[in-house]
Amino acid sequence: MSVRVSVRVQSVILSVVALCAFATQAEPFHLQEATIDSIQNGIRSGETTCKQVVEGYIARARAYNGICSKLVTVDGAKVANVLGTVRAGAALKFPTDTVAITKLVPDFDKYKGMKPDFGHMEPTMSDPTVQQQFGMVVGIPNAGQINALEALNIRGERSVTCKGKFDAPPGTPLPAGAPAECEKFRQQPDALEYAAQLDAKYGKNPDTKAMPLYCTPMSFKAVYDAADIRSTGGGDVKYAMDAAPKDSTLVSRLRAAGAIIYAHAHNSEYNGGSGDPGGAAKVERPYIGSGGSRESWGGMTCNPYDTERVTAGSSGGSGASVAANLVVCSICETTGGSCRGPANYHNTALVVPTKGMISFEGTIGATPYQDRPGIICRTVKDATTVLDAFRDKKTGSYFDAGDPYTALPRVIASKTSYVSALSDPAKAKPLAGMRIGVIRELLVKDSPSKAAVSDGVNKELKVLKELGAELVETTDPRYPDDPYIPNMAFTFNDAIAEIVPFHMPEVFSWKKDGKPMFEVPGWDVTSRKYLVALSAHKAPLPANMNFNTIFGSPPADPNAVSGYTFSYDFAKYLLLRGDSRVNDWTTLNANAKYFNDARRVAMKNWENKEMDIRTDAITYTMKRRDTLRMVMTKVLLQNKIDVFVNPVNPTLAEKIGGATVGGSGSSSGFGYGAMLGIPEVFVPAGFSDSVYDAKFALSKDGTKYEGVEGTEPTKLGGIGLPFNIAFWAEPGQESTLLKVASAYEAATHHRKAPPAFGPVKGEM
Repeated sequence: MSVRVSVRVQSVILSVVALCAFATQAEPFHLQEATIDSIQNGIRSGETTCKQVVEGYIARARAYNGICSKLVTVDGAKVANVLGTVRAGAALKFPTDTVAITKLVPDFDKYKGMKPDFGHMEPTMSDPTVQQQFGMVVGIPNAGQINALEALNIRGERSVTCKGKFDAPPGTPLPAGAPAECEKFRQQPDALEYAAQLDAKYGKNPDTKAMPLYCTPMSFKAVYDAADIRSTGGGDVKYAMDAAPKDSTLVSRLRAAGAIIYAHAHNSEYNGGSGDPGGAAKVERPYIGSGGSRESWGGMTCNPYDTERVTAGSSGGSGASVAANLVVCSICETTGGSCRGPANYHNTALVVPTKGMISFEGTIGATPYQDRPGIICRTVKDATTVLDAFRDKKTGSYFDAGDPYTALPRVIASKTSYVSALSDPAKAKPLAGMRIGVIRELLVKDSPSKAAVSDGVNKELKVLKELGAELVETTDPRYPDDPYIPNMAFTFNDAIAEIVPFHMPEVFSWKKDGKPMFEVPGWDVTSRKYLVALSAHKAPLPANMNFNTIFGSPPADPNAVSGYTFSYDFAKYLLLRGDSRVNDWTTLNANAKYFNDARRVAMKNWENKEMDIRTDAITYTMKRRDTLRMVMTKVLLQNKIDVFVNPVNPTLAEKIGGATVGGSGSSSGFGYGAMLGIPEVFVPAGFSDSVYDAKFALSKDGTKYEGVEGTEPTKLGGIGLPFNIAFWAEPGQESTLLKVASAYEAATHHRKAPPAFGPVKGEM
């Protein structure tokens, strides 16, 4: 090579390097849609500091984290102008306008039932100087607020016990009357102070190897204990000290990884509170309409893509806060669908690892055998980075002695980082050689309301083909067979027939409305002869026994000895927390208020529900998991499938306070993930520009309102309502799922920020 040619080549190389550098500089740091990488790169480049990042999120909370619901009253009359607790430096303001019940339901003049739980303002139990909405509410159209974060880690407002001057910075004398607990509490830096400490120590050179979540502002579902923020599970409870005595394990590990423990996110109080177990307490004022994700302390959370609509529960604030760019990521919790629902309704990525991968210690649970944390972020990579950060820094393991479920077989967790499993976006066919199974039972369109999601996800399947994957599908008589996708040779029905008769024969005795659920002409489905023949494929499976019924909720059995998981776990939590005022069920309810009468009654019945150790509820749940894991794994392996794919939920977000129609979620098979404890990854898959909203109808006897399917579509404004696509597999297959999900995400880019919640004035 001549010198002239060599110089010319070097010149070209230098020009390319310069252009790349310019391209990088041409994309300045923005808080809107910020990622973990973009924040850390912005700090390295000097465009921002960690403190400025936190200040930016506080400004967004001040702009968008206000009240988004209004009361439903008998006549629509205005209510008094009152204030709520302080958030982001300002007291919450409540709307004085209300909605008349006649605007919500038809034929109210013919209603003969008990007086509804009409909306009203009332002082809170935790702080009687501030008020909150109680009773029936609806979402406000175009509210410009979402009420997603119940408490921010800001000095003076992060605790009610130690509010205002009781949380004065160390070195400043506490005023007279300050609770003794506040002296220790105030020693902890708030989010801004911690960010400033990071800036002072690391400047433009953050140690992201030791702290992979360096300066990542995060929210946590309110059930996760944190020592420096009010931790009451969303309850309006007057603890002697409302911040937890110590961090839950997951908060502690993320704090050690450099995350900013920034806020507690709203939830459906106590993970939804596990319903009402029944008892002497009875509802006196029925609640009409969809409850949404709501808590007694924080109020109702609204969907940023349409503030009239629900966020899904119970981790609604986690989904909404990430979607609206109030935080980078949030830790949700799921018992049935409490992570997948909010992620699905908020166009966010979600990683829920195998049960036991992330510790649940220091948390208010609902059903401990199924409860598990999930990670909601705007990108799969961010969620994966958080997953890696949950490892114990000393051992590199996910094990935590405080949570027995983390004692997993050592083959479950990857020995290498999960980020390394993500697909290379530059690779043309990143899924070549992979086989993906489509679960058609979860795409059935048995009502108009399910068509948008089913059709939307079905269209996305071609992307997986384009990425190199081979698709196979189950078949269902309720869904047309796709001639371009081969059928699975061994179906879920085949696996159910082989495995369920021996391991769960009681399924064949299920009854609904007093009648047997499953029948086969010419056979007694409860007999040994039939069960043996079925398992040998010598007798037919009942026509209505399929994925949806087996993976759905069993019918209520009036003769069963009910389970006590919520009652037991909450009692244990209160005992371990050791608060001097609230330490058991009796003292909890004595120091609490509930946002509606149904919640008050449920919590009283849980208090009075003594354990009957004859219950087999947990035994059944454990057996069901083992049996149905066998079913799903046999289908995977016998068909040489790597992962399954299907919609997350069958329908779009309904209106807050609106009508609902049952059988659209976990009860129809979509709760398979929590039931099986298997890993799942969810990715934005698109938007729908219309929705079929359910309608209210007065019952024949006039005593209650029921939901009926809508027959006319409602045209949506903005960019519409989002939905996700779900990928899942057997325990320990996180790396495979992340490879598939990240490839799909990179090929589609369906994530879009909600237009009504853009940058605020002065935002980076």
